[in-house]
Amino acid sequence: MSSRHLIAVGLTWLAVAAGAARLDAATTERAIDVAASSARFSVQHVFVQRVTGSVPILSGSVTLNSGSLVPLAASAVLDATRIDTGEADQTAALRGPDFFDTQRFPTWTFHSTKVEPETPSTFSMDGMLTIHGVTQPEHLEVTIRGNGNRPEYVATAKIDRHAFGMKTVPLDPAIGTIVDVTLDVILR
Repeated sequence: MSSRHLIAVGLTWLAVAAGAARLDAATTERAIDVAASSARFSVQHVFVQRVTGSVPILSGSVTLNSGSLVPLAASAVLDATRIDTGEADQTAALRGPDFFDTQRFPTWTFHSTKVEPETPSTFSMDGMLTIHGVTQPEHLEVTIRGNGNRPEYVATAKIDRHAFGMKTVPLDPAIGTIVDVTLDVILR
């Protein structure tokens, strides 16, 4: 290989590397501030009207394009072992084998697959959610709050618990199938 050819290859490689560096500089990955963020759920129950509770967010990140608060991608891990309804019996039942079986499945995960801007302050996000050892596609509607220094997002979803294998035989007819979920996410 001639020195001219080596120089040309080297310059091509530098140009590609510089382009990749510009692309990386145009996007940033921001961590979810888990201390300031929360996940809440609500489901209809015949005997107690609605059961509500929370699930702590363990970790997560959002990839943003420079100058935009609409994510390119997002992911999160929630701690199912710390589900809390504020009532010991309900919480124990949800953590047990008839529902989330948190001893076998201690975390829930979400990874986005598609983000669609809707207005300057709203977007929809599709992704894969894993709960109870089952992975299903889910859809979130998201509102943007905050600013570029401290972006905030409020995401809502309706999740079919049967799709994740939670069909408790004795109580199933008394408990709603659709679970309303709200995520309040603040980035560092």
